[in-house]
This record gives sequence, C-alpha cells and structure tokens, in this order.
Amino acid sequence: MNMEKNYLLENARAIELYEKVKDLPIYDYHCHLDPEAIYKDEPCPDIGSLWLSGDHYKWRLMRQAGVAEKYITGDAPYKEKFIKYAESSCFAAGSPLFSWNVMELDKYFGIEDTLTGESASDIYERAAARIKESEMSPRKLIKGSNVRFIATTDDIADSLIWHEKLKKDESFDVTVTPSFRCDRLLLINKPDYADYIKKLEDVCSFEIKSIDDLCRAIEARLSYFIERGCIFTDLGIPDFPDRIGTKEEAQAAFSAALNSGEITRESYMSFLGYMMTYLGRLYKRTDRVMQLHLAVKRGANEALTSLCGADCGSDCIGDVIKGDHIIALFNEIAREGGMPRTIVYTLNPSMTELLVTIAGSFRNVSVGAAWWFCDHKRGIENVIRCIAEEANLGEFTGMLTDSRSFLSYARHDYFRRILCSLIGEWVENGEYPEALAFPLAKRICCKNIADIIAQRASAEGAR
Repeated sequence: MNMEKNYLLENARAIELYEKVKDLPIYDYHCHLDPEAIYKDEPCPDIGSLWLSGDHYKWRLMRQAGVAEKYITGDAPYKEKFIKYAESSCFAAGSPLFSWNVMELDKYFGIEDTLTGESASDIYERAAARIKESEMSPRKLIKGSNVRFIATTDDIADSLIWHEKLKKDESFDVTVTPSFRCDRLLLINKPDYADYIKKLEDVCSFEIKSIDDLCRAIEARLSYFIERGCIFTDLGIPDFPDRIGTKEEAQAAFSAALNSGEITRESYMSFLGYMMTYLGRLYKRTDRVMQLHLAVKRGANEALTSLCGADCGSDCIGDVIKGDHIIALFNEIAREGGMPRTIVYTLNPSMTELLVTIAGSFRNVSVGAAWWFCDHKRGIENVIRCIAEEANLGEFTGMLTDSRSFLSYARHDYFRRILCSLIGEWVENGEYPEALAFPLAKRICCKNIADIIAQRASAEGAR
C-alpha cells in the first residue's frame, strides 16, 4: 500500500498543521522497552523478530485468524511467522495494526507495497536487506525517530543495572529512565507473594515483616530509583479499592499474605486502599508523577496464560470502576498536601468521560492517552474530544508507545495525524483560530510532557 503523504489527514488545515508537527521530538514517558537491549545495541536480526518476538497485539490478531500457536509464540522460524502474520493482517480493515504495518514498513524500511500473504516473502527479504544496509539497531531506531526521552517500566525490586550503564554512557544522548512500578508489591493475593517479599528484602538488606517495614522498603527503593533518574511511577493492576483500610487492617492482610493465610476480598481491598493512599502521598512528597492504569483484566484465558505466560495476549478490557471509589481514594491522598501530578488511563472506554470530569475536580490530575485496546483512530479521537469538551485540551500530555517494540515510534506519527485532523476540522469549521492551531498541537505532541520532565529533572539537579 502506497503510504500517501496525507495518510489519515482528512482536511486541508490538517495537512498544513501536520507539516509543522511531524518532526517534533518524541518523549516516550511510558513504554516497555528493554534497557539492556538499548545498552547493548546489538544489530536487529530480521523484521519477523522485530515485529513478532513480543507483540501481543499481533499475537491476538493471528489467533483470531486461526493461526497455529507454533507460528505465534512457538518455535517456527520468524520468516514463517511473518508470512502467517501477513496473511492475517491484510484483511484486518479498520485495525490500528493495519495502519501501523503501513507506517512502519514505509518509515523504517522504505517499503510501500501492501503486506499480504503473497507479498510477505519478498517484503521480508527486502526488509532484511535494509536492516543489513543501514546496520539497524535499537539506538539507531531511537535516534532516527527523534526520541529525546524514554521511561521504561521497572519493578521496584529491579537492580536497574542497565539504567546505570546507560546513564554513564556518554555516546548515547537520549535520556533513558526507570519508572517505579508497584504491581507485584500490591498483589498480595498471588501465591508467590511471600517469595516476592523475600526478593525485596534481599535488595533492601533488611527484613520486611510489618507494614512499617514495607513502607520503609518502598521509600528506600524509590530513593534508589530517583537517584537513577526516575520521574514517573506506575500501577496497572486489575483491582481498585472500594474502601480505605486502616493501618491495622492493612497489617492483618499483609501478615496473612506472608504466612499463606486466607485473604478475604474485604481484607485485600482494605490493604489496597491503605497502600495506594500511602503511595500517592509519597509521590506527592517526592514530586514524582503518579500514573494509574485502570479497568484492565489480566489473563482472561487461563489455559493460554498457563501455556504461554503473562503478556501473551490473553488480557482484555476490565469492568467499569465506580467513580465514587476513585473519588474516595483521591480525596484520601489529597488530605495531606494535595494530589501528586497524576495521569490516569482507562482501558474501558465507557469510563473516559467519567474520568475526565473526576480529574477536573482535582488539581494536578489529568486523563492520559487512549490506552491499549483503545489505541485506534476512534479511541484516540474519543479521548481527545472528551478532554476538549470536559477539561482543557491544552494541558493534555499526548501520546506514548506503551510498547516493547523499537519500531513503535510510528505510533506517534499515527497519533499526530489524527490530532491534526481534529484540530484542522475545528479550524475549518470556524470553531478554533488558525493562529493557535500549531501552538496547541505542539503542547500536546511534546511540550507539555517535556515541561513535566524538565521541571523534575532540574529540581533533582538542584538538590
């Protein structure tokens, strides 16, 4: 498919605006890139592994097309996997994957042919030649995409050894920072929770037997992360507290988890409410950005998850979270000094307007980019329109990749084209002045998030 210059740009004003924003720098403030791969910067092997080695978006599409698992997460050669993916995706009309295929083939490989089962073998070989000719590697892909900042996703017990190496590497001028992710810390109902706490004890060098110990460990690890550049924190668990427990209730639940005791739902919710309040207040004190990913269901297909592990493509949209529960948590956090800078995402699109209006009731809180199953043209447009109608679009922090792929920076281009079409529509309809169109788009594409990063980075440098 010929990647037309005006792809996804639906009006004349959009075309003009896109020309001004397409080369703006990228600040990828939430992703799942591997810092070890960035540091080692080994040559990319082939387009099959680049596209399919860890992309559960593509895996789901292939399963829905009836492709055998050996061509998805199995041991089939990557060329065969690539051909099977091509056979599946060429009929995926309306899917963002189809658009991303077009954009990545054009941007990184200079290939404008439509990817189909018939063309896949030839495209694979031409991509291999381009990889070899350009000596394609993670750092070259990052630099070639005009990326200035990357925040990876890191468990709080991680050593961050590769982040330390990157920080000392003066040959690479893209800032790569860890993000403080607390999912495993809060999932006390998991059977391996006591083992996880032992791991946390090892990295902290002290025993963790009480809630006070746990909070001490969290603060020690957050300081460790901040020393290595951490600005963003994250949480993306399937559950959300329906109550704020007392310290005593949280202690009872924590003790039960350490001793393989029974943890009732009420006890778990009390622990979760207490700990999420504690974390929010800690992030406020340390001026870290709190990210909350809401309404996700992990491992819906238990058999597939058991066979292939987590992040294999068996997750789905979770149930709607009651607004009263979100409001209660925010109010409890805010009782001590207000909310930290907070970005909230929802996987359930029916929550978007609810979240936008809740966020607007609290200073420092905003709704983030369309996430995961909502990261398509309609979903992106919906988030932008809701923020525009119910909040302040000029403060939107814009796009992130949320990806494990070094080719996913094409998604920023996808977002920018859709954004420009919307703003262009408002300009052509006389709803917004042309003179403000580029300043608005620039704020959303990079300036707002760049300012958030710079403010905290400069504060750390001044300490």
